[in-house]
Amino acid sequence: MDTVEILLSAALFLLSAALLHTILTKTRHRLPSPPGPLALPIIGHLHLLGPRLHHTFHDLAQRYGPLIQIHLGSVPCVVVSTPELAREFLKTHELIFSSRKHSTAIDIVTYDSSFAFSPYGPYWKFIKKLCTYELLGARNLNHFQPIRTLEVKSFLEILMKRGKLGETVNLTEELVKLTSNVISHMMLSIRCSETEGEAEAARTVIREVTQIFGEFDVADIIWFCKNFDFQGIRKRSEDIQRRYDALLEKIITDREKLRRSNGGGGGGGEARDFLDMFLDVMESGKSEVNFTREHLKALILDFFTAGTDTTAIATEWAIAELMNNPNVLKKAQEEIDKVIGPDRLVQESDAANLPYLQAIIKETFRLHPPIPMLSRKSVSECVIDGYKIPAKCLLFVNIWSMGRNPKYWESPMVFRPERFLEKENSSIDIKGQHFELLPFGTGRRGCPGMLLAIQEVIVIIGTMVQCFDWKLADGSGQVDMTERSGLTAPRAYDLVCRVVPRIDPPLFPASDPF
Repeated sequence: MDTVEILLSAALFLLSAALLHTILTKTRHRLPSPPGPLALPIIGHLHLLGPRLHHTFHDLAQRYGPLIQIHLGSVPCVVVSTPELAREFLKTHELIFSSRKHSTAIDIVTYDSSFAFSPYGPYWKFIKKLCTYELLGARNLNHFQPIRTLEVKSFLEILMKRGKLGETVNLTEELVKLTSNVISHMMLSIRCSETEGEAEAARTVIREVTQIFGEFDVADIIWFCKNFDFQGIRKRSEDIQRRYDALLEKIITDREKLRRSNGGGGGGGEARDFLDMFLDVMESGKSEVNFTREHLKALILDFFTAGTDTTAIATEWAIAELMNNPNVLKKAQEEIDKVIGPDRLVQESDAANLPYLQAIIKETFRLHPPIPMLSRKSVSECVIDGYKIPAKCLLFVNIWSMGRNPKYWESPMVFRPERFLEKENSSIDIKGQHFELLPFGTGRRGCPGMLLAIQEVIVIIGTMVQCFDWKLADGSGQVDMTERSGLTAPRAYDLVCRVVPRIDPPLFPASDPF
């Protein structure tokens, strides 16, 4: 073959490849978009959204199918409501949906430096590695286990005292105090009850953060409104940020003074808390990425938001369901009495021997996931289930809706932990491998604090079931299970109840933790 023939063959190959690319591109552009309701000019489908988005998206999925497309103003969104589609988006096409959309509130409150909302890049990878192998790794969690034990003991003593006196307990408040104490002790070596004024201010900020992060701001989704604050979200966000910054600045400054007085560093060894570890990274100047004071404050907010509200919410939902289902509570108590006995309390290490308690926790996550929807943002166009999914598209995976789908769950609205002991569901876990149940997300964007959260809910719910019978304060028969709106899905009303002790008080010696 001479040179001319080679050149002609090469030209023909390139021409054929270009033609094939053009045909495939046109075919892709002809692919349909997912179905959905008729959009209005400018606002898209904003008029259809209720205060609890997962409820709205569930209702839309009943009409238009498990994969629908809507527009929030000019922003395209897809909503997924089945495990099969969740797997396609979050596993098969994970890298395409590895980012999260920012909002005005998120950028202001988190100094535009949040790990949870940062793009999938060097900073996110660095913090993820730090969390996985250092802060929230098994070794460090074991180191802080006595702290968690101490805080649960103090919590149980409060309930026991109230129960013996016949007083009511605002369980919502007490659970938030408990989880706040645990995370603040691990993060900052501060026990909230020792600084109650600051603690209450911090708890208020966290509640406001989860609520405002769950709101849609028209300034973010309608382009000509971006310079206006019609809903007051920018003003509220700036107020939250100011209050949070003042709290954190004092804590960080005090710690820096202490470190200098000790000759620098956090004292070495395993005694360091998370703040010392972060300050070591910030002050070393040797980290893989630029790590500033704003990054530090944003990270602490990430940890407090994720580690306080969600665990308290999950625990409260579990107790509310047990109060509404006394036969389930009785069965759980019988299991604990048989396995643990009367001489000690449930511990984190007992989980494997308490399958019914684990089933209660799974059933609670199925019906009441603390974060009801996983949200992502596509970085490029893709095709899923025969539909064209555009770039820069928001993805909402409605795990709350999936937990109520009769296709996957028999009698889905019935609280029945036994379903997770049956053969077809017994292998389903909550660690992100089974897409029917995703309370902690999955893949790269899965919750890095999952192991801590699982250990906490096991021991908190387990000891509450072991130690007490639970009754509503007003004597009514059923707990109101209405939800409140926001990024998380807590109960709408505080759970005020009476506890009846089941165990011998000597299990609570003043100086001896479990």
